[in-house]
Amino acid sequence: MEAPVLQRRSLAFVVASLVVAALLAALDQTIFGTALPTIVGELSGVDQMLWVTTAYILAATIMMPVYGKLGDLFGHKRLFFSALALFLGGSVLGGIAQDMPMLIGARAVQGLGGGGLMILSMSIIADIVPPRRRGTYMGILGGAWAFSSVLGPILGGWFADSIGWRWAFWFNLPLGTLAVVMAAIFLKMPLQKKARPRLDTLGMVTMAVATTALILVTSWGGREYEWNSPVILALIGGAVVVGALFVWVELRAVEPIIPLGLFRDRNFNLVTIAGLFVSVAFFGVVVYIPTYLQMVTGLSATKAGLLLVPLSAGILTASLSSGALASRTGRYKWMPLLSLALVGVSLYLLSTLTAGTSLWLTCFYTFVHGLGMGISFQILVLIVQNSFSVAEVGTATGAHSFFRQIGASFGSAAIGTLFTGRLMELLPQRLAAAGFAPTGATDPHSLTPALVNQMPEEVKTIIVSSYNDALAPVYLYIVPLMVAGFALLLFVKEKPLALTNEPAQEGLPADEPAAREPAIVPEED
Repeated sequence: MEAPVLQRRSLAFVVASLVVAALLAALDQTIFGTALPTIVGELSGVDQMLWVTTAYILAATIMMPVYGKLGDLFGHKRLFFSALALFLGGSVLGGIAQDMPMLIGARAVQGLGGGGLMILSMSIIADIVPPRRRGTYMGILGGAWAFSSVLGPILGGWFADSIGWRWAFWFNLPLGTLAVVMAAIFLKMPLQKKARPRLDTLGMVTMAVATTALILVTSWGGREYEWNSPVILALIGGAVVVGALFVWVELRAVEPIIPLGLFRDRNFNLVTIAGLFVSVAFFGVVVYIPTYLQMVTGLSATKAGLLLVPLSAGILTASLSSGALASRTGRYKWMPLLSLALVGVSLYLLSTLTAGTSLWLTCFYTFVHGLGMGISFQILVLIVQNSFSVAEVGTATGAHSFFRQIGASFGSAAIGTLFTGRLMELLPQRLAAAGFAPTGATDPHSLTPALVNQMPEEVKTIIVSSYNDALAPVYLYIVPLMVAGFALLLFVKEKPLALTNEPAQEGLPADEPAAREPAIVPEED
């Protein structure tokens, strides 16, 4: 009996609900960066400021592979609603938070849900759309995620400066509710029947502990503690030991949370490593360029954030175009190669920035960066999904995204450490050479755009040049990662994008597309 086919209108509503969910998850990863000074001032929690962001990233990172695996076992639709409920619940708690512990707890709850929204959105697309047509929809999702990651700092600054930082939580509620309603009405999912699956509880625990140690290393290293401090060294040692225990557990688990068999697939390994490299570059630009623009040009936080619009435009243009091209032609190997090349070129261009570089030229450099990023986001995920069956697609997507998120955390930390180290070296040297005695106002740890703008022109010039010369060359250090990623992607095998999600027909080779369009099978619940 033929399964009912999902109508184009219903598919549009489903994709819209998934885009909203992915947008919310990505926004909350970056939205509080520009609003934090206002928030911690109101709640008297400067000493706990780092945890507002870390709590969300930590919870979301841990949950990515968990949602991927549980979705494959119990159905992606049910997990999608659960993730949305957690995310919205955390938003309510954050909106009413009266102190820092409550705010940090709310962010952790948000992360528990947010970690699943992007993974489950991509997994649901894989459930209802075959690989050959999937590129278009993955392009939309990838564009939404990347665009909202850039939009986050802009919105955060605007909320803090105008209607209040609590709206960074409240605005999630109507959008999240809309996503729930549309998904409940229009989302029909394949029926999944698993005979009492055995949960990999020990694997989840060891993975969570190892990931927590890694995220704390990247969050605290060089900021809260010196890199060679006992705390950081203990965290690194703990991550290594528990990580090895995790591998041992996964080798013996019946339903491992990250099956080690994934790493037997060449394409999965190559694009996951390349994706990790790309994440380093993306967050290195998104996190530090707005601050750079404020310090070097004297722009406000909101205006500096708005100068990332060209980056967003590049991401959206490339993401939508590359996804549609992959669906139309079935060819995709050249796309991530072009992506790494463009990102490498953009990083080189950003490394040439000076205090006198025009804003138009800076915006052009970030636009090129956005073009490169927009091509790779969804195409790398599409390559991963095309390497595994529908029954494993959530697990593979979750594992791939997990390692990319780890790359983002390490990238932000590494760039921050290099930048801070160079600034701490350059600024005192140049001040001393110009005959200025170091003071508390010129302490690199205490510099703010407002403070720099109030200083005498000679001192301001030294600070601006030191800031520029500390950050810009760091982008050149990332270029070799793009070269290495490009070399790895040369060995990706371009497997045909199948026209169906169903198992290969009898007599048809496993890597050849079936000849007919897919039907969407009955709803799971």
